[in-house]
Amino acid sequence: MKGYLKMKTGIKKMVSRVNIKPGLSNFSSYFFSSRTKFNRKTITFGVVILSWLVINSLFLIAQQPEQVIAIKGAKIITVTGEEIPNGIILIKGKLIADIGPNVNIPSEAKVIEAQGLRAYPGLIDGYSFLGIQEISSVRATVDTRETGDINPQANSYEALRPDSVHIPITRANGITCALVAPTGGLISGMSGLIKLDGWTPGELVVKGPVAMHIQFPMPRRSFRRQSKPSVSTSKKINQLKKLFAEARYYEKRRLAAQKNTLLPYPDFDEKLEALLPVVHGQLPVMISVYAENDIKQVIKLVKEEKLKAILFGVHDGCKVANEIAQAGLPVVLDSLYNMPVRWEDGYDALYRNPAALVKAGVKIAFSSQSASVAKDLPWHAAKAVAFGLEAEEALKAVTINPAEIFGVADQMGSLEKGKLANIVLTDGDILEIKRHVKHLFIEGQEIDLSNYYTELLHKFEKRLNENK
Repeated sequence: MKGYLKMKTGIKKMVSRVNIKPGLSNFSSYFFSSRTKFNRKTITFGVVILSWLVINSLFLIAQQPEQVIAIKGAKIITVTGEEIPNGIILIKGKLIADIGPNVNIPSEAKVIEAQGLRAYPGLIDGYSFLGIQEISSVRATVDTRETGDINPQANSYEALRPDSVHIPITRANGITCALVAPTGGLISGMSGLIKLDGWTPGELVVKGPVAMHIQFPMPRRSFRRQSKPSVSTSKKINQLKKLFAEARYYEKRRLAAQKNTLLPYPDFDEKLEALLPVVHGQLPVMISVYAENDIKQVIKLVKEEKLKAILFGVHDGCKVANEIAQAGLPVVLDSLYNMPVRWEDGYDALYRNPAALVKAGVKIAFSSQSASVAKDLPWHAAKAVAFGLEAEEALKAVTINPAEIFGVADQMGSLEKGKLANIVLTDGDILEIKRHVKHLFIEGQEIDLSNYYTELLHKFEKRLNENK
């Protein structure tokens, strides 16, 4: 503050020396007058004035008070604690400042009357292509994969498109964050967690990288039971072991060269460099694996290589649920719109899978595995409820569970004091298809719920009214 006032005083002294009266019109007439000579002194003075105006603007913005919002009268589903039948959520800036049945509301707060509504934490999509895929059949709008099979250095969140038409559609259904993941090859690259509001890719990213993605093939539909790991899976596991060994040796050579200048320094290898946090257990690997015996092989690989891992897909998870639980591996389920690989398992095999995993003690999260239907995330959880999963566990699997799996549970996933104000207000159970999202907050800012779907709705409503 003292520096700002000192600079302001200095500017006034400079203005008095060149004999310019205060006022924007006087400044412009001085600089753009034909009699003014643009020497070094004049240009320097102009640069100083411009700098002062920028700093002054930034200072005024910084001095603006944080927005205060009070959500009053809603039934609050905190997810991690007890429900509050008629509570108040106080938002200051980006955070939940207070929450409970009796909260003092400041006089300057904007009050949202939420009687009859339910307040939920914003939903989190465990695996999506939001911002990196628009129309799956139009190649120019798809940026989900790199060429080649080994791309650990690739970051999916560097290719984000903030103006994607799917982002406002998705958030209008209560989803506030999503993991944006790469695909293709054996090692696809790194994923990032994004919030569904922002002008630039940098504004969207909440955390990156979140995980390194490894892909094992989904088995083809067959009427025969798979008794052994597929040959391709065994080859891929051996290939991964070799890559991890190369990364460790690469680092060993580098450290040795740093200690002994007589030893040659290894050439920089961006792929091996990107794998170092993985082999050290600092960066989790999200492994897409589906068949029963492939899952067993992957669990063995994780133990041998001492990796921090998350399993994705896991269609046969119910058959090896105990092994997954004993290994302490969380599971992100893929889209429940997929079909079962073997019809002998039953049409509802994927729908029963979540309940079986939770019963065994596995932490699960749901995902849309999409961009165009990422909005349907709540319905995946709802399907699992219809086939045996408890509603409470289903809600956790789209809120606090993915937050814990991705390492952001201190910021989101539940309604608690001090966490980001990612809040959804609905007129019914958030997992029910008949309910409506009435208000949505992302980091304390109320988000406009209009999107391409609502534009089409209003367009054709207007046409109907004109024809009456």
